[in-house]
Amino acid sequence: MRRGITIKAFAKINLDLQVLGVRPDGYHELRTTFQSVALSDVLTFTRTRGPFRIECDDPTLPTDRSNLIWKAAERLMRLSRRRDIPSGVTVHVEKNIPMQSGLGGGSSDAAATLRALSLLWRVRVSEAELHHAAAALGADVPYFLEGGTALGFHRGDLVYPLDDIAPAWVVIVVPDFGVSTKEAFAWWDAAQGQVRRVRQVGQVGRSRRHEGGANDLQAVVAARHPVVTKLVRTLTKHGAFHASLSGSGSAVFGLFRRRPAAQAAARSMAGTRTFVTPTLDRKRCRRLGPFRG
Repeated sequence: MRRGITIKAFAKINLDLQVLGVRPDGYHELRTTFQSVALSDVLTFTRTRGPFRIECDDPTLPTDRSNLIWKAAERLMRLSRRRDIPSGVTVHVEKNIPMQSGLGGGSSDAAATLRALSLLWRVRVSEAELHHAAAALGADVPYFLEGGTALGFHRGDLVYPLDDIAPAWVVIVVPDFGVSTKEAFAWWDAAQGQVRRVRQVGQVGRSRRHEGGANDLQAVVAARHPVVTKLVRTLTKHGAFHASLSGSGSAVFGLFRRRPAAQAAARSMAGTRTFVTPTLDRKRCRRLGPFRG
């Protein structure tokens, strides 16, 4: 019987992100390219007596039922046809992925929980059921069951694996503020409303498709937080072949061909929280996944 499982929950960046409009259900229709990076939270699931518990080395992380780890455990219990509440497991989270950064830390933790507890509890569940459970937890949770390079459609929950990109080094810069995903999309909605009003009175403006680069949320986030534009420009100046906001932010990333160039760019970001990490292909994501604790 398994006594414990440790799993790495990898972060992601969005190589591009297009907001195609608002769906009838109120969510936004997206097209995005996800990419795994080696930065990760480390989750250890241990059999213990008593109720289900979450412990974390970051005191700002909620450890109650609002945490996606807890919600994933509850969702897996329902998949196993059990009516009791999760118990007998303590989850320790080594939190390395900053919160509200657009790097998917909470979603990745949720996907890792589905994988780990299905092993620990010996829940027989199909991949289709697991992906359905993941989508119910959050739009990008299904991606973290795949990893590597992948296209995301609809809310980002419909995932199509792609051929992995060539290996690259990533400089991730996290400003001293977070961005709520809900807030970022509200800003996008407001900007779209302004564009429609301008066009109604006959003024001609530049298409938004060219304002935010590869990420349609970048312009609206940078309008409230100008440092985003500064960071993108600085990374590009120091040799990044692609630089952008990740998801809804607040993290900005730059891609580099070689590690020394990435490290030199990171050194230029003195005073900010910065990570240098490689991209991960799908095979490596799975190889570095759950292992016995």
